[in-house]
Amino acid sequence: MFRIGQGYDVHRLVEGRQLWLCGVKLEHEMGLLGHSDADVAIHALCDAILGALALGDIGKHFPDSDPRYKGIDSKKLLAEVCKLMRDEGYEMGNCDITICAEQPKLRPHIDTMRQALAEVINTPVDNISVKATTTERLGFTGRMEGISAYALTLLFKL
Repeated sequence: MFRIGQGYDVHRLVEGRQLWLCGVKLEHEMGLLGHSDADVAIHALCDAILGALALGDIGKHFPDSDPRYKGIDSKKLLAEVCKLMRDEGYEMGNCDITICAEQPKLRPHIDTMRQALAEVINTPVDNISVKATTTERLGFTGRMEGISAYALTLLFKL
């Protein structure tokens, strides 16, 4: 049995925060605002996995009203979601993530991002796709007000 999940997340760019994407800290003058480390790519992937399992979304499992998640490394959230996935008897076939950002340029970091996610998920790096795109300076991402990410995943029953 196969299940497909889709996720989306967005966070505002602000000064005074670190920029984390796919579990990798990037040098940039701005970071993403959020209750956790605000890693939009991991949050979108968590939602994709949870959606495929019909277990709700990241906010249901890790509410921003809970002080335990204040400033948490999103890799820890992903690890917990993967535990839920395996508890339900599923394994990840693959995932495909698209990050929408004008800056910084993400291509030099894609391989490191893929490796970081593969380690957390405990899957071969070939199962992880990370892509980056701009919005051609249109919308909030084009104005560099925020970064968004989309994720799709295919899960299979063990």
